[in-house]
Amino acid sequence: MSPVNNHIFDWKGPQGLPEFSNIEDDDYVHAFDEALKRHEKQVIDIANNPAPPDFENTIIALELSGDALSRVSALFWNRAGAHSNDVIQALERQMAPKISRHFSAIAMNKALFARVDALWQNRESLGLDSEALRVLERHWKGFVRTGALLDDGQQQRLAEISEELAGLGTQFSQNVLADEKAWSMGLSNEEDLAGLPEFLRDAMASAARERGLDAPYAVTLSRSIIEPFLTFSENRELREHAFTAWTSRGENGGDTDNAAHITRILALRAEKARQLGFETFAHFKLDDTMAKTPDAVNHLLMSVWDKALLRARREEDEIAALIAEEGKNHPVAPWDWRHYAEKLRSRKFDFSEAELKPYLQLDNIIAACFSVANQLFGLKATERADLEAYHPDVRIFEIRDSNDTLIGMFLGDYFARSSKRSGAWMSSLQNQHQLDGGQIPIIYNVMNFAKPPAGRPALLSIDDARTLFHEFGHALHGLLSKVRHPSVSGTSVSRDFVELPSQLFEHWLTVPDVLRQFALHHETGEVIPQDLLDKVLAARNFNAGFAAVEYTACALVDMACHTAEEIGDPLAFENETLKEIGMPDAIVMRHRTPHFLHVFSGDGYSAGYYSYMWSEVLDADAFSAFEETGDVFHEETADRLLRHIYSAGGSIDPEDTYRAFRGKMPDTAAMLKKKGLAGCQ
Repeated sequence: MSPVNNHIFDWKGPQGLPEFSNIEDDDYVHAFDEALKRHEKQVIDIANNPAPPDFENTIIALELSGDALSRVSALFWNRAGAHSNDVIQALERQMAPKISRHFSAIAMNKALFARVDALWQNRESLGLDSEALRVLERHWKGFVRTGALLDDGQQQRLAEISEELAGLGTQFSQNVLADEKAWSMGLSNEEDLAGLPEFLRDAMASAARERGLDAPYAVTLSRSIIEPFLTFSENRELREHAFTAWTSRGENGGDTDNAAHITRILALRAEKARQLGFETFAHFKLDDTMAKTPDAVNHLLMSVWDKALLRARREEDEIAALIAEEGKNHPVAPWDWRHYAEKLRSRKFDFSEAELKPYLQLDNIIAACFSVANQLFGLKATERADLEAYHPDVRIFEIRDSNDTLIGMFLGDYFARSSKRSGAWMSSLQNQHQLDGGQIPIIYNVMNFAKPPAGRPALLSIDDARTLFHEFGHALHGLLSKVRHPSVSGTSVSRDFVELPSQLFEHWLTVPDVLRQFALHHETGEVIPQDLLDKVLAARNFNAGFAAVEYTACALVDMACHTAEEIGDPLAFENETLKEIGMPDAIVMRHRTPHFLHVFSGDGYSAGYYSYMWSEVLDADAFSAFEETGDVFHEETADRLLRHIYSAGGSIDPEDTYRAFRGKMPDTAAMLKKKGLAGCQ
């Protein structure tokens, strides 16, 4: 057997970063084997410790165990999502069930659970502070939710279910990526390019070169290309062709079709929930969240759905009128909506996305994120162009506090490529904690913005800029963490609370002073004109019905999938669910079931896609706390936000920590106003 590459475990790069260039794809096989062995031994030693269980020799020992596994996993899953290849994908399929077996064995270790359970039953006498008690609770609930109270046969079946689900989730994700990589549409003549602005042509030219196509331009299924193409292309036939490919990922038949995987995933999740004593998988997932029950989730979603539907119907009527005005008689189809909505926005507010985009340079929006973080929390970001990451496009920044103390490292991976899965996300290579000498967080953001030609700036849409702010809000949640224990660090909070810091940070993008400072024309350096700024702000809730419908439909289908007794044909079930809620024919779910990565590539957001809206209720109210002071950078409010939201991690119950920040829990009024749905009835 080849020796283990210790660069995977011992990160000796500048500021504690991994030495990425010293790690080869083939190194991961042996590194995983070694890390799993080390963790297994650590767990057995804890379980078999002859000393009576106490917080230090059991919980702290568990908190510190598995460091080698955490490191190889962080490096590997980063590569699997952001820069994959055939070797990585093959290992991903191999390791997902193997890792599941490993953690199932830990969950079924009766001696280990006995120690944790003894501490939990006697928790009142242990003299633990609130964070330590929270950590103990998490460990105890973690064991119970993975079957510690079941008999041997039930535990074995649960382990089999978890292992199969891990493999299915990996295959689901790889199928979507395969469909995205396999499809492109080459464009050559001016008729095909009619209506496409220069920034989009530049991005499509780069995509064609990256894929080695003969055509000078390529439409791909990267959101940063497909959405502006659907918005600006005057060729309806090409729009339909591209839209159909985009919304059909994962349902094209053959090896990459996900229908059978979805059916099996849902059946296994339902069985798992029943094994653990829950009515449905949704009841199981929500038991450990703020929402608590499917009824509470559906009540929130339907309260928004009814208003969104009314607004979307009015928007559709306006689009239909514009189509008729152009002398055309076709109904509003999904591949028409973005195109004509942009024309309506241009008419109503006298500006277009193409007019705004030259003012939204990627570098400037990154700088705007750092500036807002500085004004709120005193952070300073310094780019380290001398450091090497896992891909040449990735940028590395030191993050320091107001005392110039290094508090974390941040990696930004901004451009789309065929080796990267679609979407945008935040994750970590290393989480903050203070045990055993402690460690600083190493956080990364991954985007899929269109890469411009060499020498040209990357220009963003307003939605792209909002995405960048959103993901950096997640990054701040990790970077600003200030807890003792790894298991409650950063974003280790309940699923329907985790989106609060990210969605809240989005609000500062459209603060007029921020835009005036950072929205500069990429050629002239001119500040965004006041009249254009006014139009942008006035148009914030334009097309709000469409946006709310395409999101809320996803959340409702997700909840329906995970409360149904049995689903034989997931596509038929999707159609029937949408029919029951009155989904307009002219709008499609933002993430259709066959490529709903949030829900089916793993169970992170399964029965949990609603959490974006749940957190939106919180974030709209939280930003109001600043607005009520008359200063969106109000120092005292920012200090409370830092202490109770961004740095607290999962060390405090989310409802308690929100009340500590705001003094109350919110209602939906501020959220409906923010979404432009207040008064829709």
